[in-house]
Amino acid sequence: MDLRQLPALNAIRAFEAAARHENFSRAADELFVTHGAVSHQVRALEDELGVKLFTRNGKRLCLTDAGMRYAQQVRTALMMLADATRQVRASDRDRRLVVSMLSSFAARFVTPRIGTFIERHPEIDVELQSTNALTDFARDDVDLAIRFGFGSYPGLYVEPLLDEAFFPACAPTLNGGKLPQTPADLVHYNLLRSDDELWRPWFDAAGLDTLTEPKRGILYQDSSNLLQAAIEGQGIALVRRSLALHDLLDGRLVRLFDIDGPSPWHYFFVCPPPLLGTPRVQAFRTWILQEVAQFKLLCDELDARRAAGKCPEECAREGGWKGIAARSAGTGGTEDETHAATAVTARP
Repeated sequence: MDLRQLPALNAIRAFEAAARHENFSRAADELFVTHGAVSHQVRALEDELGVKLFTRNGKRLCLTDAGMRYAQQVRTALMMLADATRQVRASDRDRRLVVSMLSSFAARFVTPRIGTFIERHPEIDVELQSTNALTDFARDDVDLAIRFGFGSYPGLYVEPLLDEAFFPACAPTLNGGKLPQTPADLVHYNLLRSDDELWRPWFDAAGLDTLTEPKRGILYQDSSNLLQAAIEGQGIALVRRSLALHDLLDGRLVRLFDIDGPSPWHYFFVCPPPLLGTPRVQAFRTWILQEVAQFKLLCDELDARRAAGKCPEECAREGGWKGIAARSAGTGGTEDETHAATAVTARP
């Protein structure tokens, strides 16, 4: 038979659903169309074939003998088509890696580094989903997530990735370069506000009982925007170490005081247990653990430079974070085995 003479696929699907349910309304619900649309498609198919496919017995819809034979053969053909489609999608899905994370972490930590993963794994197509919403692995088409939280994610493979800390930072040119010398001096400066980075825990760590949470000025909803405001000299921000390190090493920001604010949240590598062993997820896990190990070396380097009194301009002259990372590469190895030992698979 000439394939061009086949009935329309929509009509075939409407007939198969109606034959299976023996009801136009239930077939319409399944196909997300109206009762009238299914009825019209079936009548058009009967006219095209020149055969009656259904009879009505009261309110019940019954297949004719010809309709029954046709329904069985159509169902087999549709199942073969669906199976072929699944196989094609599965082969493409093996090459595609979908990763979900906070938009700030994607912008400040992953994006500056992801080029090395792409160079190592050109066979993997990476899709970074930047979102502040928790991934629902049962619903969303996501392979793994980097979550910022407490680490309790029942039913998922959960691996500690990176601890977090908060501290004040600002542009080196803020106030003409006259920066606060003690934590108490902060009362004279504009403190930037954020929903996620509250000042009170850091004030407590610094012994500043009299200072209160700033109430005026722009309230930043995104930590990356908060960082950029500090870089532009708009005030002093309470920043996350994971997001600010590059700007500190490149001289765009300077850290104020050697006091870390406690963070109740940390970063975790999370994925459904069945996906953990897939090559694409294992490749990303290995890569991110290596990047975290390199990040910790850079943190140590920054602390050493601060202790030695090196100014931001000196760090910038040495090539910033990329130059420093290149010189320290290979000295720290990876933390793959250490992290594997501390990883947990949460139980429902």
